[in-house]
Parts: sequence; structure tokens; C-alpha cells
Amino acid sequence: TIDDPSAHFQVDLYTGTGSSLANTFDGTSAMQPDLVWIKERNAAADHALYDSTRGVQKQLESNTTTAETTESTGLTAFGSDGFTVGALAQVNTSSDTYVAWGWKANGGTTSSNTDGDLTTTVQVNSTAKFSIFTYTGIDPIEPLDLGHGLGAVPEFWFIKSRSISGKNWGLYHKDMAATPQNNYIRINSTNGVAAASTWWRNEAPTSLIIKTGEQDDLNRANATFVGYAWIGVQGFSKFGKYEGNGNADGTFVYCGFKPAFVMTKSVDSTSDWNMFDHKREGYNVDNDTLEANDSAAESTTDMVDLLSNGFKLRIGTDPNVAETYIYAAFAEHPFVTSTDTNSIPTTAQ
Repeated sequence: TIDDPSAHFQVDLYTGTGSSLANTFDGTSAMQPDLVWIKERNAAADHALYDSTRGVQKQLESNTTTAETTESTGLTAFGSDGFTVGALAQVNTSSDTYVAWGWKANGGTTSSNTDGDLTTTVQVNSTAKFSIFTYTGIDPIEPLDLGHGLGAVPEFWFIKSRSISGKNWGLYHKDMAATPQNNYIRINSTNGVAAASTWWRNEAPTSLIIKTGEQDDLNRANATFVGYAWIGVQGFSKFGKYEGNGNADGTFVYCGFKPAFVMTKSVDSTSDWNMFDHKREGYNVDNDTLEANDSAAESTTDMVDLLSNGFKLRIGTDPNVAETYIYAAFAEHPFVTSTDTNSIPTTAQ
């Protein structure tokens, strides 16, 4: 249903200059990003997430529980086809290498959503099914219904307190358990899935709301929060699971597109959130990993092939031990587009 994924998601590689630097995505479509996730590649550094709802300079880190910080020399502008960073070492050390993953929402235009117990501010890409939502907590700490604005049931989301330090990133994935709403997992942790009613209230999300429990990582009087939510779209995004086989001739995962980005996590045991994309190195099997849960530099261990219609694990250890893994994947190109009348697929990495 999406012939050109670059209109909604792109990956950018850049080398730092130590001074203001404008970066341009090079996909087929010009794309103004609304969520930009940056990670230094050649040295240890915390991840840096910025979005156009919270505004420029407002940084969160996927690998920490730190509250939102204002970085005047962090990401300083969302451009019509890219973004600009200042001299902050975390995103722009001279001669160091970086990767940025960018998602389009609604160009920074938000609306109020009253579907839940309180008003959320939402910014929605209705084509790619991506939502950024923010809200302010209430007292007492109690279950909340949060309007997400997607118009269909979200499959994957994570939420973070902006104003209170020490709070975890609460993550939901539709396949993280048989009843995912009865469990939780955190993107800033290596822990597997654990049962708890306090996170998602043992109640499934709906086409209008995300249901949270009595968890102060998700609600605190006058505290501010941000969430990012997605629904899988044919040819563009997929959120699923696979079983590892512990073999270098590893599991193949069908996506229906050539992935531009894949993130994996074992739900059964302690392991990293491995992140791969089609730009770093850019050929099979040398698709290097970064880890969403820590500050480590890019690993050079060969782990995965990015193929024309999915991805295949090429390692006998994590992320391919004999356990259940969840994944989030976004496309570089659909396997077959709506104009491929002869059904000629795209190529592998």
C-alpha cells in the first residue's frame, strides 16, 4: 500500500564537524522528519531522540532513564528533507560517525485528542500509521486511557516520562506474549518480558486508546510524557516475532519488503535490543548492530542478511539463540509495488 517507503522513513549517515551541520536524507522522496533518533557509531555515546511535537533541542535517550533535557546545540531544526544538529558532542563530534533514523508524522502539526481519560496532543501520519502523542499526568497514580489518534489498534509503542528522571521506557509489542497486555518490557533494559498488570492493565488497546495501569513510569501528577505508536502497513512496516534456531544458517523472517531498519529483542532472556539498517556497511552479511539499550559503539560482528522480502539471521548466538524474539522492521522498498505488473521484486542488500 506504500510504494515509496522513503516518503515516511529514511536512514542518514553523517560525519560530525563539531559545528552546525545540516543533514539531508537521500531517499527517493523528500521527507521532513518528525522523529529523529541519532546514535554515534565509532564511539560510546548515549542515544538521542528528538521529535517535532516536543520541539527542537528537547532530547531523550533510549538507553537511560534520564528525564528530557534541553540541548541548545543538539538537534536544532527539522528541515524539509532532513535535520540540523549543533555542536553537541553526542550528535556531532568532529570526525566521528553517526547514524540517524527518521520517521515522518504530520510535519509538526498537532491536534487535541479527547478519546481517553485526559486530553492528549497527537501528531499522526495516517498513511504510514505512526503517531506521536504527549500528555500530562494526573493525581492520583491510576489507570489511564490515552488517545493515540491512529484510528486502528496499535501494535507497537513506547512511552517515556519527560519531566521525571529515573523512569523507564515502557514498551508494548503485540507479540511479546500470548496476552501482551498482561506483560511489560523496557527498551532501556536487557531484561526479557515479565508479567505485570501495572503497565498495560491486562486490557488490550483499542482503535482509540492505549490502556495503562497504576505505574508511575506512565502517570504522575503534573508530570509530562511522550509516546510513539505504530501499526504495521503492508510493504512499509511490520511488527512480529520469530523463533531463533541457534545456527549460523539462521531463521528467515518474511516481511513483504526489503528492510531499511530492523530491531530485535529476545522476550525469553537477558539480551540486547539489536538495531540494523541498510546504510551502515550496507551489504550482506556485514550489517553491523547498535544496541538501543546501551551506549556502546557499533559492533562489527556479522549477524544478519537484509533480503528483498525480509531478513535472515546469520549467527548462532543472540539475536538467534533458540528463543522467541520480537522485531520491528521498516522498509527500504516493498517486495512488489502496486505498479509491478510483472511482479518483479526488489533485490537483496
